[in-house]
Amino acid sequence: MDLGFLEFLFNSETIIMTGGIALIVLIVYLENGILIAFFLPGDYLLFLSGLFTASGILDIHIALLAFLIYTAAVAGCFTGYWFGWRVGYGLYHRKESRFFKKKYLIDTERFFHNWGGRSLILSRFLPVIRTFMPVLAGIVKYRFSHFVLFTLTGVSIWVSSLVFGGYFLGKRFPHLQDYVHIIILFFLLITTFSLIKSWWTVRKKAQ
Repeated sequence: MDLGFLEFLFNSETIIMTGGIALIVLIVYLENGILIAFFLPGDYLLFLSGLFTASGILDIHIALLAFLIYTAAVAGCFTGYWFGWRVGYGLYHRKESRFFKKKYLIDTERFFHNWGGRSLILSRFLPVIRTFMPVLAGIVKYRFSHFVLFTLTGVSIWVSSLVFGGYFLGKRFPHLQDYVHIIILFFLLITTFSLIKSWWTVRKKAQ
């Protein structure tokens, strides 16, 4: 794959400036439930979308922007859940190998029984985990009504906090857009810390 294209996909500022609303919505959809898209930017893409709307770079009403992103994220989650539901049966009956153990699915199912609702909400703020969680929920046949409730709640908190947060900070501090790279670095540091903390918590509980 062209390295220039990969660099483009990782650069939220370039995505917003080049692809506009349509590309933002597409990336949010993919990153929220399509397994091969786990590497796409999420958190700081939403924040910068709100920030650039405040400055007028994105010519759209902030409420409409939030609605489109919210809809795309929910659609991505539902797609991931449907995919997991369809392939889950096959995985349960798949022959075990060095890299696949049925125990992994049983442990995941137990995890959802104990932490299902909270995990679906908190995972919105954890890259990679955010992409895989709807698929895992489908695989273990997590109750759909509960999945809908916690997914809608989690996506609402995720979108409103980041999109409106970026928008209102952009209105309050107009020159904030000059520090995009610092903002992205900040989000990357927060993300790394969150992932490490989550891994350590899960590891301790497993022990």
